Amino acid sequence: MAPTVSYRTLDLAGVGVPVIDLDAAQDGPRLVVLAGVHGCEYAPMAAVRRWARELGDRELRGSVTAVPVLNLSAFRSRTPFVTPDDGKNLNRCFPGNPSGTFTERLADAAFRQLIAGADAVIDVHAGDMVEALEPFALYDAGPAEAGARELATAYGLGYVIRQEPGPDRAVGGTSSAAAATLGIPAIIAEAGGCGLVERAAVETHVRGLNGVLAALGMAGDPPPGGPGRGPTYLRRFLWLRCADEGWWEPAVRPGETVAEGQLLGTVSTLDGGRVLQSITAPAPGVPMFVTSSPAVIADGLLLGLGAE
Repeated sequence: MAPTVSYRTLDLAGVGVPVIDLDAAQDGPRLVVLAGVHGCEYAPMAAVRRWARELGDRELRGSVTAVPVLNLSAFRSRTPFVTPDDGKNLNRCFPGNPSGTFTERLADAAFRQLIAGADAVIDVHAGDMVEALEPFALYDAGPAEAGARELATAYGLGYVIRQEPGPDRAVGGTSSAAAATLGIPAIIAEAGGCGLVERAAVETHVRGLNGVLAALGMAGDPPPGGPGRGPTYLRRFLWLRCADEGWWEPAVRPGETVAEGQLLGTVSTLDGGRVLQSITAPAPGVPMFVTSSPAVIADGLLLGLGAE
């Protein structure tokens, strides 16, 4: 039997966020799917809109709460990475602060009203407006990591990265890390980039979400068309930054295998007369994302390297 589908607006920190609820007659897990945590990552937003619509015609067990665009402020202003209200990155603010700035309050409201009480959480992303990206999934070490690894594998992307807690972690304050503290299996799944709605990236996310449904026993096997092999599992995520502002010129592409010490790119003066910094690989690995814009500021993010 197809689920009951309803559309509502949820008040999160004073903002009406669109939510799609799909409730089945058969008992099962509660899956929460978030998109649009970053305002210009459009492919996963398009995928969640399409996936929820198609899911309304399928047999389902349990319930799904899908949010196609969480960060409406960044979406409306076409602001990459951060929320324009306070300049903070929503996916560095979870679990949030009810007395904090706007982004911290939004993270708190989303954590309490959407993430808490879920049986699984999938936060779908892409490379933002100036990021080219190799599809990958990320999960956090902790009590729920076995379930999270299963979901990350079921999503069907080429790489899966496990993050250890601690000060050296590349990414903190994420939705998935906050969910993990509650013992909820959660992942961040990334496909697409550069502010584009590419058909292949949208289909990758739709296929991945169907794979998660199958892994949770909420629906039948996902449709064919996913990768023919299992993912490569990586244990380190190294984010490389530049010392000075200038003109960034990458020497590698996302998904390209690199050796330790290999040149990854250079930052030069805007007049092109002098190389300010040569960026080399601190370990063998694969670039998961590369900043595609030549404009970089001091301490600007250049690329993220997945390493074994």
